[in-house]
Amino acid sequence: MRIYLDKNVFDATIERIEFLFDEFNNIIVGFSGGKDSTVVLELTLMVAKRRNRLPIKVMWIDQEAEWEATVEMAEYEMTREEVEPLWLQMPFNMTNNASSFSRFNYCWDPEQKDLWIHPQHPISKKVNDYGVSRFHELFGAIIDKEFQGHKACYISGVRTEESPRRNMGLTQSACYKYITWGAKLNHKKELYTFYPIYDWSYTDVWKAILDNDWKYNKIYDLYYNYNVPIYQMRVSSLHHETALNSLTHIQQLEPQTWERLCARIGGANTVKHLNKNSFNCPKELPYMFQSWKEYAYYIIDNLVVDNENKEKVKHQLSLLEKQFTHPAIAKDMYRSIINTVLSNDWDFTRLNNWRTNPNVGIYLSWKNHRKGKEHLFAKCPYIPEEERIKWKMS
Repeated sequence: MRIYLDKNVFDATIERIEFLFDEFNNIIVGFSGGKDSTVVLELTLMVAKRRNRLPIKVMWIDQEAEWEATVEMAEYEMTREEVEPLWLQMPFNMTNNASSFSRFNYCWDPEQKDLWIHPQHPISKKVNDYGVSRFHELFGAIIDKEFQGHKACYISGVRTEESPRRNMGLTQSACYKYITWGAKLNHKKELYTFYPIYDWSYTDVWKAILDNDWKYNKIYDLYYNYNVPIYQMRVSSLHHETALNSLTHIQQLEPQTWERLCARIGGANTVKHLNKNSFNCPKELPYMFQSWKEYAYYIIDNLVVDNENKEKVKHQLSLLEKQFTHPAIAKDMYRSIINTVLSNDWDFTRLNNWRTNPNVGIYLSWKNHRKGKEHLFAKCPYIPEEERIKWKMS
């Protein structure tokens, strides 16, 4: 249930950040070049200035395959007097969802220096001494090493508006004292991540930027002029599973970046020539298949080139088929597997996003006879209709 307070989200977020400054002597703000992280950084700087806590540590993990506008925005933020920069341009592995043949792109590969999509900056850190090589492992390792065992928090611009998974994760249980809008990076070492604008809408974000005349990433203007939907306006990593649509219009928006990207990232040019819906499961079952199950197994067998990935996705599917047996949820489960294959998502990010959908959780509660969510059974589309009617009448 959503509870509305007699205050706006801007003031509520200032109070949240004030609380973090009360609780933590060591604070680092994550930056991506996007509108959300821009707002979080500006609000944190406001609080830090008032408390005489400047400069503030700001971290950007530069994934090399970035928009030129994003790099320009990062350079502006990282060179401000109020900022202590941690601009990371160091080697690490990033999933390459543009290719069916090469799963990873080795960012900042010293042997590919002549092909780097943009140059390293003089102030950036260029050596990976964090003991991990995968992108998703870096955040916890960086915070741990940079603060060397001291209590610390990482502030990020994650919002829940378009993600039921995020909304559930940031509103249901406390991660620090009474705070739900965060996560434990390492509870034993007292390292945490917090998302103080988790309840903002995208209109709140743009209002804050325009009201305060904050500088923002100009790629948004190009996106807008090109009629790119708001939910597809990604500003970082041009070959991530959620950014593949960017490859279909980057040639028009930043042609110089496109040329360097094609020379550096396997599969980028191929994606550009595909239909923009090629990475998503079709809404209707293709006429040549009798069921979504048949379609899912067909694309696994014919589109997954690497045998290891093929076995991984089939193993995932075999586990899911035991859990989700009723027709309505089985259909969406197969569609999620199809999305996984079409976007070369071998970390199963899109599948996990579906798996943490609230209705999936309600279905599992019903199927496993768990207590506590019975009031939700009547409205869950994944529960058989006769069961929903029964719960509606009870």
